[in-house]
Amino acid sequence: MSIPHDESFAWEATVIRIFHHYVSRIAVMLLLLELSILLAAAVASAPLWLSDASQLYGPAVVFALVMVFSMGTLGMYQHDQSREDVKSTLLRIMPSFVLGFCLMRLLAGLLPGIQLGRLGSTVFLLGGGAVLLARLIVFTSAQSRMLEQRLIIVGDGALALECMALAASSVGFHPFRVVGFVPVSGELRAVPPAMLLPADLPLLALARRYAADEIIVTVGDRRNGAFPVRQLLECALGGVPVTDAATFFEREACQIRVDSLQPSYLIFGGGFDQSVTRAAVKRLFDLTASAAIGLIATPVMLATALAIKMDDGGPVFFRQERVGRGNRVFHVLKFRSMRPDAERDGQPRWASEGDPRVTRVGRWIRQLRIDELPQMLNVFRGDMSFVGPRPERAYFVEQLRQRIAYYNVRHGIKPGITGLAQVRYRYGASVEDAVRKLQYDLYYVKNNSLFLDLLILVDTVQVVLFGKGGR
Repeated sequence: MSIPHDESFAWEATVIRIFHHYVSRIAVMLLLLELSILLAAAVASAPLWLSDASQLYGPAVVFALVMVFSMGTLGMYQHDQSREDVKSTLLRIMPSFVLGFCLMRLLAGLLPGIQLGRLGSTVFLLGGGAVLLARLIVFTSAQSRMLEQRLIIVGDGALALECMALAASSVGFHPFRVVGFVPVSGELRAVPPAMLLPADLPLLALARRYAADEIIVTVGDRRNGAFPVRQLLECALGGVPVTDAATFFEREACQIRVDSLQPSYLIFGGGFDQSVTRAAVKRLFDLTASAAIGLIATPVMLATALAIKMDDGGPVFFRQERVGRGNRVFHVLKFRSMRPDAERDGQPRWASEGDPRVTRVGRWIRQLRIDELPQMLNVFRGDMSFVGPRPERAYFVEQLRQRIAYYNVRHGIKPGITGLAQVRYRYGASVEDAVRKLQYDLYYVKNNSLFLDLLILVDTVQVVLFGKGGR
């Protein structure tokens, strides 16, 4: 029911949409607040580290930007941070400021004209304390009833129950509360009977009685006379936003649901940028990211190759057929993490978490994602992108295309070394897991942009450092 937006930057009820990707409004406000706090800390402590007052604002701005970048790199502006306690927040701030200090020292050597090398411990202690205090205030407010969004769900079936579970999961900065469900005839009831709202009252009256901030529509069959089209229109005209379940999942969970997806949602929902400009920007990002990370990771890759060879004497690399853009088959290159005879009978098998075929070295390199690093050669050859859906083996692709609707949509763009499904979902080892990961892949294919690529790259760093997310 919600009208799609094509703007690069748009406001929603609890989120900001930037280049089609939904970002928490509180997270953006927190970033701007902490940027101001760090700038103020640098200016306030300037007499302790600055000898020339005429150069005050240049070093202060650089300090604030570097520290925000460091905190963002270590995941302090991600979707699940509002659930962290003081101890967890402190444990993230400390390495963030250590990283910021190292980056400031590096910049001081590269830019000697700016007085960055004189930044003392006072500005870091002052800035860190102010950021910690700001987060305590913001997160306490975000978890309070004052900022709670109240929802009414139209429908009482299985999808309505899943929307309630998503609203209660607190995956974002903003809390939700489902005040009740409006039953619709023809649906198999799956919600708690105690949460059903009076069916004899118009939707707008219900929204005003229960102070609802938004109405979520989960009704699957909208062609019968039971679907309240006029009442939903009255709610929209009365100032109560009306959103369908597909948009709610896309907005709050970065998923495009497969089980309730209509083709019209993909066709008319915006996104799917395949322009020449987007392709050029994507290719430049792929080459830059692969070259930079490949250069930094060269010592790690050399050590990995040596460890694999010493472990069992087998080959260091392995090549395997995967399906890429337009269903074109290519050979992916990885560090070998399984025994050389892992599929000695020739029968492809799902790789699972804790797979007994994994070697001792392979267990570590898979956990740290080091086994994926050789795929940067696939990126340079143009078979893959740095960010995108993970390429699957042709044997499984044929099965999944037959069993899962819209599975082939993920082959509309190049596969990636890392992707949204890999940082949001655990290791996939079944058809059910493939469905779950496809919902993230569809979101990425629909909304991919340089902005989203950068966010996924930051999430990937978190997965490697903190072990969060999927593979």
